[in-house]
Amino acid sequence: MQAEIIAVGTEILLGQVVDTNSAFIAQELASAGIEVYYHSLVGDNADRLTTVVEQARSRSDLVVISGGLGPTKDDLTKQTVAQLLGVKLVEDAAAMTKIQAHFATTGRPLTPNNRLQALYLAGSQPLKNLTGMAVGAFYQDPHGADMMLLPGPPSELEPMFIHEALPALKHAYERHEYLTSRVLRFFGIGESQLVTQLSDLIDGQTNPTIAPYAKRNEVTLRLTAQTTAADSAEALLDRLTATIKERVGDYLYGYGDDNSLANVVVHQLIAQHLTITGAESLTAGEFQSTIGSVPGVSAVFPGGFVTYANRAKHQLLGIPQHIIDTQGVVSEATAKEMAERARQLLDTDLALSFTGAAGPDSLEGHPAGTVWLGLAQRGQAPQAKLMHFAGTRSDVRMRSVLSGLDWLRRTLPTEK
Repeated sequence: MQAEIIAVGTEILLGQVVDTNSAFIAQELASAGIEVYYHSLVGDNADRLTTVVEQARSRSDLVVISGGLGPTKDDLTKQTVAQLLGVKLVEDAAAMTKIQAHFATTGRPLTPNNRLQALYLAGSQPLKNLTGMAVGAFYQDPHGADMMLLPGPPSELEPMFIHEALPALKHAYERHEYLTSRVLRFFGIGESQLVTQLSDLIDGQTNPTIAPYAKRNEVTLRLTAQTTAADSAEALLDRLTATIKERVGDYLYGYGDDNSLANVVVHQLIAQHLTITGAESLTAGEFQSTIGSVPGVSAVFPGGFVTYANRAKHQLLGIPQHIIDTQGVVSEATAKEMAERARQLLDTDLALSFTGAAGPDSLEGHPAGTVWLGLAQRGQAPQAKLMHFAGTRSDVRMRSVLSGLDWLRRTLPTEK
């Protein structure tokens, strides 16, 4: 099974939007045993889109197109593909009901162009949009390449692909072999170091295979096993995972495509009924915002402090002025005081603090990227860690937050 991916959008050609959809689709197709041989990018132009689709259909078994399903004049994908295939566009009743309900709720008039989002290729399987309104489509052509049409916004495309498109593809291309994947997520180790420590496993891979991916501030490994039985594939993955954990398990924080350090830490806290707060200077609330994005965090996070200025550290947290004057804010003493006083003020089990020089300028004689993390735990003396990060101001702040989360992950007991 040979597939091709086409991204549609003039804004992508102009560099105004980065095409993350094609990478996502390619990875998901690979996990389903479908090989991607070509990626194409075309603007919102019917003639050029027709040319690209015709070429794709001539050399591939499956063509997946993202973008151009919306209500505006430059959303031409479904109309262009319908004309190319010689089929009509028909209305999906469920999608239209959803569109009508949305406009009724918002009190806005339902204009004719918005009805276009409920149309899909006649003879195809409509793909429900779980987070938006434009319906997708999977068209199986007995005389040529199959076509799959997906919306452009990643927030709509990804849920549609996972929950609608993948099941449709697996049903259509049912295989006698099971292809099972597992994603391992690592923090605190670079891709080159990880690959070096696993070099013999990667060089000698047959089944399962190992594919490393460097992401921003972390590395993932996708393990894929192919067998004639699902339980056999899982057994192969279990054995390989155990070998990897023996070598680099200290950096392994979790599993799955849709996972994060924040998610892992918050669920550790919830499982152990431990509460946490934060006191942030250089990160300016980014730690609290990061854990706040995890559903259910309110059970363990009552709130926290953003104390950017020295006066705020003294007034809100009660840090003695003499510590700030003599030790400075970029110091072990200040980091410990911030964490412990925040913990006491909100009576939480733990508290994490962040202070330092985010950059681009130095602070108190410390170069940009100098960061102190503080960790306070109920019944224990507060601790602090000195770290040095490179990169932009944004890089330093995000790396500080992730390092704090990783410290928590390693500190929290596996069982309460």
